[in-house]
Amino acid sequence: MKNRIINQNPLKIPEVATLRAVPYAVRSLPGVFIFEKGDVTMGMIYSRGTVLWIKYYRNGKPYRESTKSNKEADAKRLLRKREGEISEGKLPGVYFDRVKFDELAEDFLRDYRINQKKSLSRAERSVNHLKECFEGYKVPQITTPKIQAYIECRLGKDAANASINRELSALKRMLNLGNQSTPPKVDRVPHIPMLKENNVRKGFFEHGDFLALRDELPDYLKGFVTFAYKTGWRVSEISGLTWNQVDLDKGIVRLEVGETKNDEGRTVYLDEELQEVFQEQASKRGKGKKLLPYVFPNKDGNDRIKDFRFTWEKACREVGIGKRLFHDFRRTAVRNMVRAGIPEQVAMKVSGHKTRSVFDRYNIVNDTDLQMAASKQETYLRAQKGTVSGTIVELGTKKGLSSNA
Repeated sequence: MKNRIINQNPLKIPEVATLRAVPYAVRSLPGVFIFEKGDVTMGMIYSRGTVLWIKYYRNGKPYRESTKSNKEADAKRLLRKREGEISEGKLPGVYFDRVKFDELAEDFLRDYRINQKKSLSRAERSVNHLKECFEGYKVPQITTPKIQAYIECRLGKDAANASINRELSALKRMLNLGNQSTPPKVDRVPHIPMLKENNVRKGFFEHGDFLALRDELPDYLKGFVTFAYKTGWRVSEISGLTWNQVDLDKGIVRLEVGETKNDEGRTVYLDEELQEVFQEQASKRGKGKKLLPYVFPNKDGNDRIKDFRFTWEKACREVGIGKRLFHDFRRTAVRNMVRAGIPEQVAMKVSGHKTRSVFDRYNIVNDTDLQMAASKQETYLRAQKGTVSGTIVELGTKKGLSSNA
């Protein structure tokens, strides 16, 4: 490569003069540094005011970029870097400087909408948290140290490790989508450290606690929580349950493929208590002002059950069981089915658990379980009778030998 420097005094360069490396044209334009290879112009450095700019080509298209410096060494370094990227078949880095976090976030949410992912609301919450730190950032500015600073900030706001990891996963997905697009919007995905999570689920209901809570809840929620307690279905699955999914004559409730979180269908047979619950809901349906498709309508009877957190928390306080989650019913149902002797695979079909690793985390124990285990072990050990072959006798001392010998 042949380098030619002509005067470094700042001067605005006419556009036409930068298109090709013509010796007389170069000499007549002060403030230009031209890189040549044979008769082909590889790139050039020129001045705008006191700042040096570079110009280079990719597939015949010119790119101009400010070096944000007035030092010739900085300009040469940046120009060589860009030409190296182009020679490797990559897009020049200045292209990625134009892409911001906001664009990646919108692409990420669009992917959720296109694929009709059920966790869209969760993704939107993650994006909102990420925006607090990365909004307006250019792609090259999203680095591992910046991500670590984000983690520290979220921890300072008492966010749970699991919640932060969901947000980091969303960020990683954004960057990967940008990297996979054509043309790519992300040159490289930075390392994103994840936090350690405690996956043990601890909340569940003892039967007496459930009965006390159900008695305290208003009538429109009693059947709702009873179904949750016995089946372990998710709150969204129960609130969205419609009558066309119920066969009262056969005592069957179905969730079709695509209606569940894991997209798998599910069938549950109702026991006597749940059949009574559904019969009562059916009789109430005919008396309502509006004929709704939902099995469990809200308090006013004009829509499905949505937000009942205030009523739930108040009932928990009134019966003195502390803070409980509706999702605790899911854990409780799984545990109760296992204790009742229902095969694990069948219990998973009822609750809708797809992987056994999740199922195991829900089969939790309490102090009663531990006391029962100790009692059973003690009973077993007492039942064991040890036998020793032979006869045990006292051994005397030989005559003539002292006992101290």
